[in-house]
Amino acid sequence: MIRRLKFGLALGRLHPSFHLQAVLLAEEIGFESVWLPEHLVFPVDMSGSPLIGKTHPPVPPSTPVFDALAYLAYLAGRTERLRLGTHVYLLGLRHPFVAARAIQTLDFVSGGRAEIGIGAGWLESECRAAGLDFRTRGRRLDEALAVCKRLWSEEVVEHRGEFFSFEPVMFEPKPIQKPWPRLHVGGESVAALRRAARSADGWIGLDHTLDSVSAPLARLRELRGAEAPPLEISVGGSIETAEDVRRWEDAGVDRLIVAPWRRSSEVLDGLRRFADVAGLRSGPRSV
Repeated sequence: MIRRLKFGLALGRLHPSFHLQAVLLAEEIGFESVWLPEHLVFPVDMSGSPLIGKTHPPVPPSTPVFDALAYLAYLAGRTERLRLGTHVYLLGLRHPFVAARAIQTLDFVSGGRAEIGIGAGWLESECRAAGLDFRTRGRRLDEALAVCKRLWSEEVVEHRGEFFSFEPVMFEPKPIQKPWPRLHVGGESVAALRRAARSADGWIGLDHTLDSVSAPLARLRELRGAEAPPLEISVGGSIETAEDVRRWEDAGVDRLIVAPWRRSSEVLDGLRRFADVAGLRSGPRSV
């Protein structure tokens, strides 16, 4: 059976001391990608949530956080085939020069394996700590993304915008992937869905079930339109039986980002069990 559904590893659900072991095993048994979340800082006083309808932060401020692009560049040197994704990179918190250079470097050192998930961010106190206005985060993200695309693809770039302005600059080398690494917009809000449909190659949702994923996918198809190439759809989810693989495919999902373990210490056994159920270690596989 040729499977279209790809499987990504959710590194954010795993204690960092197990990351490398899990990544190496994931590549060995046929995972397509690994995905790492990020934040600049977690203020002690946090409120809000990326989960619609929730008001409490999903993690405490003491949660270990790394520079996602630097960490993925390290993993690039320890792997050969795995795609390396951010889930998601808060592009609007950075100057586009900084973001474009970091993303270009990951794509270069990985041999063109970068998958860049971006988001506007949900944590208002983080924006304030960085000296930025939370209310303008969407516009700032859109402008930063537009500048990055030009830096990655044009010989000389000059820009005058609402948030960023600069004289003509050159940016070399360009990313290996042309015109740039695949871009995935993360988020469940109406604004995030619109941004994905308008400006990205894919959409990254939060954890979903086969029932819950149908509404955002229908909205994305409507926003994207029939003339544009379809978005690549990545969501968190689970596989209990081999038949679930087909069900996720039929639902319109291209990549399932999974964490098949209860505790970090059980990750290796959990990955092996998942591979057996999902059929990763048997038969040909499409990527």
